[in-house]
Amino acid sequence: MLIKDKKKIEKKNLQLSEKYTQRLEKQAYRIAGSHSAVKVCSWTKNMIRGLGGCYKLKFYGIMSHQCMQMTTSMSCANRCVFCWRGYKAPVSKEWEWKVDEPNIILEESEEEHHKLLVGFKGNKEADKKTFKASNNVKHVALSLTGEPIIYPKINELIRLFHKKNISTFLVTNAQYPEQIKDLDKITQLYLSLDAPTKELLKKIDSPLFEDYWERLNKSLEYFAERKDRTCIRLTIIKGLNDNHLKEYASLINKGNPDFIEIKAYMFVGESRNRLKKENMPLHEEIVLFSKELVKHLSNYRTVSEHIPSRVVMLAKNEFKINNSWQTWINFKKFHELTSKEKDFSTKDYLLSTPQTGLSGKGTRDLIREREEIELE
Repeated sequence: MLIKDKKKIEKKNLQLSEKYTQRLEKQAYRIAGSHSAVKVCSWTKNMIRGLGGCYKLKFYGIMSHQCMQMTTSMSCANRCVFCWRGYKAPVSKEWEWKVDEPNIILEESEEEHHKLLVGFKGNKEADKKTFKASNNVKHVALSLTGEPIIYPKINELIRLFHKKNISTFLVTNAQYPEQIKDLDKITQLYLSLDAPTKELLKKIDSPLFEDYWERLNKSLEYFAERKDRTCIRLTIIKGLNDNHLKEYASLINKGNPDFIEIKAYMFVGESRNRLKKENMPLHEEIVLFSKELVKHLSNYRTVSEHIPSRVVMLAKNEFKINNSWQTWINFKKFHELTSKEKDFSTKDYLLSTPQTGLSGKGTRDLIREREEIELE
């Protein structure tokens, strides 16, 4: 647990300013409790409109219209140059909020999520069947903003999600190794690897911790020890961190992830005040970077891509079973395993990936495939 001196932290009770809260709400964020937030992902909206799902549908079988995007903490220990957040957003090394109870966070997050989607009920562009299904949240992406892993009761919240048959996908910035070590099993844990060298990491992430490089490396060590699904994500900024392939490979091998996502920096939000549009790679450049990187990773191969998101996914060779890639998630099996509270590993909840390679089936085919699996 991050809180070592409860009385000291209770005195701090970091609060979101009214001005910052209003700014978030104008950007379609909603505050849940006192330190959590939700925002509907554009891919959730696209699915309801029948315009296709996100890369997580293609790579892992997530139904985008049933995914809730949220965070348990608005504060972060980094000020990454590629982040949408402005420099007035809260930053902190330690937990400085009042600690909301997990059930409050879950209930209010779902409530605000559904409120944000209610406008689709009478929307002519919305697919009625898909909108109705969106009322049943099946996945939560703890990746909206801030650093969700530092919430002191994160494991209790994760257990509540799983009890409701909601799969969990959490992104950490690799500055809290002990929290990675102590985190309960989740559906998939992401670690952001924003730079391949100490000097570049300082330049790109602007970390608050002085021992940021040591924290990253310790996080990778603990990451490698986990038995649930793990993924390292690279956000490539053209002209900044699109080099040092051997160094990237060394760090990736230390973390030993099941999957690697190589994604383009997107020129959005406050990052536009710090970077240029020219820093946003084309999808073709991400593909080329991935092809060069995999030459330094003997245990990984390219499996799939999602062109609209400008992202390429690599997986360990061992996920190719009987000549078929197995990167999709058997959510039913995962929830059965968590309910039994027994030890299990990544390979206990795999499904065959319907679409692989650098082109293939469309979203409707993937949705149909997922629905057929759910009916089995």
